[in-house]
Amino acid sequence: MPTPSLATLPIRRLTLRDLSACADLSEDRGWPREEHKWGFLLTAGKGFGIDDPGGGLVAACVVTEYGGWGRPDLGAVGMVLVAGRHARLGVGRRLMRHVVSSMGTTPLTLHATPHGRPLYEELGFKAVGRVEMLMGRFSPGGPDTGIVTRAATAEDLPTILRLDEEVFGTDRTPLITRLPAFADQLRVAEEDGRLIGYTAAWPNMDTHVVGPLIARDTETAKALIASLAARTERPLRTDIDVRHEELLAWAKERGLNSVAFNAVMTYGIPELPGDWTRRFAPLTVAAG
Repeated sequence: MPTPSLATLPIRRLTLRDLSACADLSEDRGWPREEHKWGFLLTAGKGFGIDDPGGGLVAACVVTEYGGWGRPDLGAVGMVLVAGRHARLGVGRRLMRHVVSSMGTTPLTLHATPHGRPLYEELGFKAVGRVEMLMGRFSPGGPDTGIVTRAATAEDLPTILRLDEEVFGTDRTPLITRLPAFADQLRVAEEDGRLIGYTAAWPNMDTHVVGPLIARDTETAKALIASLAARTERPLRTDIDVRHEELLAWAKERGLNSVAFNAVMTYGIPELPGDWTRRFAPLTVAAG
């Protein structure tokens, strides 16, 4: 039987049953398997993939929708991967065109590596910002900010959701309500009994990823990161908007090193919604 052409292989929705195949695809491209993150994204978002007749996946990606039920305000595209044996054959372009078409008039956003950016620009995405990935062992020190942080409780969740929607610019309830189960730490900062920021640290291979990080100001963001670092033995990793120059400089002084830069891109909107001045780091670059 002849092998089907890549152009005729159907694109289908992925489910948690595809978790191992998605992790295999990550590994094939030299990424960590990231099964914990894949499971989170396949549950909170929509996975799209192309089956390889020889087994496994030819390609995969995930779209996480935000906003009203059935009428999203924004879709975040992430984990766009094509198996090495099928690279540079137009598979990624075909999958992304399918995603853009399936989302209709819903605006999209994604974080693009320098390698992937030309494809997204070809499809109509525009660069609107940049994030810097930092990683390393956090060294405590420096002046005390005096900002009170503590572990979040179930009673904090409604307030966290309201703050997140105000800062992010759209409702992320399906994602944020999964944070207590997904993250190893979920912490809040407060002043006079009022919540002024929150963050999480979730496990990814041998690191703890800091994100989301939403805070009233830079000092609050510093206090939240330091509070997470004090409660883990793992190196930290995070992706900080480059406009937050003071936080980046502080994090580097505390031992985190620059690893990479990624472009923040949008499709269908000129800028991301919300208040970037209080949005310091995404939950994950795969979901915003």
